[in-house]
Amino acid sequence: MHSHTHESTSSRVLAWSLVATTAFVAVELAAGIRAHSLALISDAGHNATDALALLLAWFAVYLQCKPADESRTFGYHRAGVLAAFVNALVLILLSAWMLYESWRRLLAPEAVNENIMIGVAAAALLLNGGIMLGLRRTGNNDINMRGAFLHMLGDLLGAAAILVGAVVIREWGWTRIDPLLSILISLLIVWTAWDITRESLNILLEGLPRGLELQQVTRGIREIDGVLDVHDLHIWSLGSNSHALSCHVLIEDMPPSLSDHILRKVKHVLADRFHVHHTTVQFEHTSCAISGTGCVIPVDAGQSHGHAHRHVH
Repeated sequence: MHSHTHESTSSRVLAWSLVATTAFVAVELAAGIRAHSLALISDAGHNATDALALLLAWFAVYLQCKPADESRTFGYHRAGVLAAFVNALVLILLSAWMLYESWRRLLAPEAVNENIMIGVAAAALLLNGGIMLGLRRTGNNDINMRGAFLHMLGDLLGAAAILVGAVVIREWGWTRIDPLLSILISLLIVWTAWDITRESLNILLEGLPRGLELQQVTRGIREIDGVLDVHDLHIWSLGSNSHALSCHVLIEDMPPSLSDHILRKVKHVLADRFHVHHTTVQFEHTSCAISGTGCVIPVDAGQSHGHAHRHVH
């Protein structure tokens, strides 16, 4: 079920988060250059991608609020998924650059201003913690918002690491910890982006939704009284929280009133057990012919079949 209240709240939180993050990027970049801290400069780059992530997430929420039309019959559910995929790819590319720069700095360490690092890292902790709290309170947990939340989590942990590293530099003068922290942040970026990359790519390729198994769904439908078999079953995601299904269900030849009862049971099982609400179920009274393109009903079979379609926003 789609909540416009959640979307409106998410849009406002993302907009304010974008303004705050963009302003902080400029501050952190200037501070990193002045302090000669690669960790701060790397984290500023990370925050810059976060600003882009928030911008794309905000635009995706705007598109997801738009209703379906004649050219986008399923609506704009995929906008958020596409934004999450682009964000994750940008993060992975950024981490590769950061790893290269960190390796160079390990070979030739430079002195840094640890006091500036401490001040900026403390400010980053407050900023990212506040944004994460705002995103969590929206109650919107689709992949787009989760992607934005993970961006902020990566920044929060990176800022904490920079704060600890700055204290170590001030107390013991170990300057190599700065590029080591940059490496840690880079690996953290990959970790936060990898799961989003896999899930968003799976949705874009119309793969089986996470948490569902085709055999379990098939078994659940076959257990319904009156169902003889189920085949040509396809399940995919319209968005991170919206799944669709189509299948052919073999039943005995019976009056429409009885077949409608079976149909209601099928839709009930799919919605309650597997959280699939957009369903297209085709009833058959004779077996299909399986071809290279899928299941084909024989033209001369003379059977009747029903068609049910349900779309829940």
